[in-house]
Amino acid sequence: MYLKKVLWATAILGLLICGFITYQIYTAIFGPNTQFNNEEAYVYIPTDATFNDVKMAVEPLLKDLSTFESVAKRKGYITNVKPGKYALKKGMNNNEIINTLRSANIPVRVSFNNQESLSALAGRIAEQIEADSVALVDAFNDPGFLNETHFDEDSKLGMYLPNTYEFFWNTSAEAFRDRMLKEYQRFWNEDRLAKAKKLGLSPNEITSLAAIVQKETVKPEERPRVAGVYLNRIRKGMLLQADPTVIFAIKKETGNYDTIIKRVLYRDLEMDSPYNTYKYVGVPPGPITMPDIASIDAVLNAEKHDYLYFVADVSNFGYHMFAKTLAQHNRNKVQYTRWLNEQKVLR
Repeated sequence: MYLKKVLWATAILGLLICGFITYQIYTAIFGPNTQFNNEEAYVYIPTDATFNDVKMAVEPLLKDLSTFESVAKRKGYITNVKPGKYALKKGMNNNEIINTLRSANIPVRVSFNNQESLSALAGRIAEQIEADSVALVDAFNDPGFLNETHFDEDSKLGMYLPNTYEFFWNTSAEAFRDRMLKEYQRFWNEDRLAKAKKLGLSPNEITSLAAIVQKETVKPEERPRVAGVYLNRIRKGMLLQADPTVIFAIKKETGNYDTIIKRVLYRDLEMDSPYNTYKYVGVPPGPITMPDIASIDAVLNAEKHDYLYFVADVSNFGYHMFAKTLAQHNRNKVQYTRWLNEQKVLR
């Protein structure tokens, strides 16, 4: 009888121990293990990260790092770390956390606007994906890539169309560049190529002209009219005489694209640069900024009119006064010059 009691007691104790162990395992795997208050928290896992790097990234977000590590080992994650951006939701258990880090890399929205240099673009993109600005600049300027894609030192800026795109956070510099090339090729579809051909301009020339239009007016509704002015001047063999091109030439020569120039002086017009449209006929060899898609389409769908000149309208800021003759333009220009002098805008 005594032996039977011992056996029963041992069996019950064994069951309790097994139950406790089972409970501990279940809790480790399926019990909530987050300690942040927001509905979700983001974890960034760099390329070539080790499991130790992952632990450092998630430690502030978890109640118990040891159970997380235990489950990670069981699921084979510690030798199969995946880079990317991951969203951990409040109340997730270790099993859900590991599954998320293993297969739920989420995209990020990458945006950039009208940059005047590829180094500026690189800095903007490096704030949004893993690739750093140095790697991006190297990828943008890679001679093999430029040669293969028929871009050069002047035209390469025009390959990048300002917009918002989706990328994985761990996108490499080369992958970002290559995606931008695909977006550029997709943009220049048969319809746009046909319109460019009808205007007698290449895609690079259209982009270069659109960049000038972009700089000349902040009003999207006015861009087709401004584009029409420049196309009229091109048809007549006239100089474009666009102040933004002179400003860009100054920036390019000095290497300082942060220079603020509000007024172009007569001495600036003598600058010997292919971007100086007061000296050289036609569009510049490349864009002076990354034009919006809307600006490119404004050139491709330019307004048909007889205007050859325009000047800022100080009675309606943001817009311009257009003229068909030089005499009319000079009369319009008086009000703008007077305003500049009154505002003491010397440079």
